[in-house]
Amino acid sequence: MHVLVPLAVAVPLLAAAAIAAANQRMRPGVDDGVAIAAAAATAALCMLLVLRTGNRPVDVFFGGWRPRGGVALGIAFSVEPLSASLAALAAVLTAAALVFAWRSFADAGSLFHVLMLVFLAGMVAFALAGDLFTMFVFFELMGVAAFALTAYRSDSPGPLQGALNFAVTNSIAAFLILTGIGLLYGRTGALNLAQVGEALAHRRSDGLVVVAFCLLVVGFLVKAGVVPFHFWLSDAYAVAPIPVCVLLSGAMSDLGIHGIARVYWDVFSGPLAPHAEAVRLTLVVLGVASALVGAAMSFLEAGLKRMLAFVTISNAGVFLAGTALLTPRAFAGTSISVVAQGCLRGAIFLVLGTVVHRLERGDELTLHGRARPYVVTGAVFGLAVLGLAGLPPFGPFLGSALVTDAARRLGDGWLPPLVAAAVALSSASLLRAGGRVFLGLGTRDDPLLTRAQEEASAEEPETPVSGRPPLALTPAGALVAVGLALGVVPAVATHARVAAARFENRPAYAAEVLHGRKPAPAPRLEGYRPPAAGWAYGATSTAGALALAALGLYRPRLPLGLRRVAGRALGPPVAVLRTVHSGVVGDYVTWLAFGAAALGGIFVLTLR
Repeated sequence: MHVLVPLAVAVPLLAAAAIAAANQRMRPGVDDGVAIAAAAATAALCMLLVLRTGNRPVDVFFGGWRPRGGVALGIAFSVEPLSASLAALAAVLTAAALVFAWRSFADAGSLFHVLMLVFLAGMVAFALAGDLFTMFVFFELMGVAAFALTAYRSDSPGPLQGALNFAVTNSIAAFLILTGIGLLYGRTGALNLAQVGEALAHRRSDGLVVVAFCLLVVGFLVKAGVVPFHFWLSDAYAVAPIPVCVLLSGAMSDLGIHGIARVYWDVFSGPLAPHAEAVRLTLVVLGVASALVGAAMSFLEAGLKRMLAFVTISNAGVFLAGTALLTPRAFAGTSISVVAQGCLRGAIFLVLGTVVHRLERGDELTLHGRARPYVVTGAVFGLAVLGLAGLPPFGPFLGSALVTDAARRLGDGWLPPLVAAAVALSSASLLRAGGRVFLGLGTRDDPLLTRAQEEASAEEPETPVSGRPPLALTPAGALVAVGLALGVVPAVATHARVAAARFENRPAYAAEVLHGRKPAPAPRLEGYRPPAAGWAYGATSTAGALALAALGLYRPRLPLGLRRVAGRALGPPVAVLRTVHSGVVGDYVTWLAFGAAALGGIFVLTLR
């Protein structure tokens, strides 16, 4: 069992090295096959880890440096079902993206495949890492690979600018994380998550602990793309190749939320226990703000890739709010949603890639009705978007029902309606785009929407380019099937709740890692049935998404008086939202500094 853990990271790294070494001697297509096989093998290893760690987590200490006397010196991986499921998600999405990209990047040799596999190795290792510095190292590894992949088409200024915005903001985030790690190391003399948590468990949350917590949280929020640290994300997605967007949207943003959950429960849950309510309220409000801002911006976009980037921001806000409720039930629901929605967003990007490849356009207004012949493609797109909207009884619905249940039990009855509104609005953006592109619904122009810059000035081709072979839609269909099926597979919710309870049990985790004590047997939980409120919110968000999509399609046909009233009410906030998303990296750094200072001020006032 223990050998599977390092193999999950070693397989993609060794495959990347082999492809790079044999680059000049490989026949066409061999690099694609090797990369896909490596990603598929990594996915299989991670899925085995999900199954094998259900009863007891697996801790691997490299070089045989096992803890003695409660002191851990070496590099450690700590694997439990929720972390392993994130690693499996990253591997599955990588395999799907590489299948989609078969022979599409042959013009640059094997560089694309090498970078994709290094990116995968970084994501898997980050998810499984059991000490702070290892998390930081692989945080940087996946970041560097992502920067290069975003700028892959560097023959035009757009990808370079998007990659620059991405690199600058995420490098600042890395410095913040490294500083937070340094503060914790100076206080505790340890880097292992369990040992740092034990050292802080019986101390009060003094200024150093609060500052370290703030720096780590801000760094991971930047990676997750949560408001107001989200500006880089839409610029990067708009210019990155479609296979890269699959990984950025489906896995990397979610790993930022995972990083926050990991450091809070393993390190800070002891000293911050008296202030848990303040942590909960601060992060829940931040998550809701991100969910609503991302949803609103997605509804204002006509560019399909940028639209889905804002949908990702909105979903990340929902995940942050669910995680911040700080209960096993909410975290279990969030974990299910992360995997299900990651698969569905990845599938949507692959569908968009198919449309863009065939029609050489990526703007819903320009593509009005031009994808009518692609019936199967449109059906896959529609199923994926309805799943994102929370359609019962599928995967995202199950996760949302658990979070709704947890919020109501905590007395936070205001949270589910806001989350449902954000989910409805963000999903409506995609349904509106699908209605225009695949069905020819709505008007051919809408001045409310921001068109993709490259599409606004491009000349429309007289005939579409030849389509990809049917294999191109196979990974998208498989991802949709997985994302939807999570909601109907028996006992998924029960296993997720057990795993979440163990994830949040810091004393048991420390005893297992530092002293080798077996965890207590997991409590037997009854099968989970979503409550009536969960079904109601799922149905409401789906119906709301359909209604808002119809409004978006036929808004120009509404009575002029009604449109003028709505314009006077909504015009100023829409103008503000568009202004702050300027595309200027200096503005983004300013917002990052403002957000870090504001969050730090709130934490200093409430956590001491």
